[in-house]
Amino acid sequence: MGKVALVTGGIRGIGGKISLRFLLEHYQVIAVDTDADRLKEWVEIQRAAGFAKADAIRCDVSDYAQCQDTVSTLLKQYGHIDVLVNNAGITRDATFKKMDKSQWDAVIQVNLNSMFNMTKPVLDNMLANQRGRIINISSINGQKGQFGQTNYSAAKAGVHGFTKALAQEVARKNITVNTISPGYINTEMMQAIPTDVLEAIVAQIPVGRLGEADEIAELAMYLASDKAGFITGSNIAINGGQHMY
Repeated sequence: MGKVALVTGGIRGIGGKISLRFLLEHYQVIAVDTDADRLKEWVEIQRAAGFAKADAIRCDVSDYAQCQDTVSTLLKQYGHIDVLVNNAGITRDATFKKMDKSQWDAVIQVNLNSMFNMTKPVLDNMLANQRGRIINISSINGQKGQFGQTNYSAAKAGVHGFTKALAQEVARKNITVNTISPGYINTEMMQAIPTDVLEAIVAQIPVGRLGEADEIAELAMYLASDKAGFITGSNIAINGGQHMY
């Protein structure tokens, strides 16, 4: 069997483009989401387009037991997982003064705790096979912070802390761990923003436009390749120059 990629949040937005990019490289791709109907529809669309290696599975990445069961099921079916893209994420925005505990917990559970929940069972298989690529999707707001997003910024900053520590632990095992930190990307969520607000955002981006999800997917594909074997523990920003450090 060829290479296998597991992409959380893998049917829409950035995750959907990452899944498609791996399908174009003939990977067996398993997309993860919480909506079973949406997953079924995604698989049907991809297979109708000629991507026979598209598959999907329902899993709540904030639930450790579900992640263990999901990975166990996939390993029984496919034997190994070569690439894990931890992309699933949510927002529950509010100023810290107005934020309640449920808003904080939801974002930390999905955006940060999922790093442990999904990576733990996948890494065991990668260690046994002495190879693997782990790609964690963070955010510009994990680097610079964002008003009204203490929960999201904290979680996304934690993603790269996770990346750096794990990268050191597994580097000698032919496993790389890297972070991608996108800026403002032209997804359905951004398209729903009022025009005047969107224009104000674009005005802050030196290149003068939003990023495209295809650009994030292209970097993910490179980091998964053999050519990127000397890149690990890195946080690569794709933000059009909006935040430089």
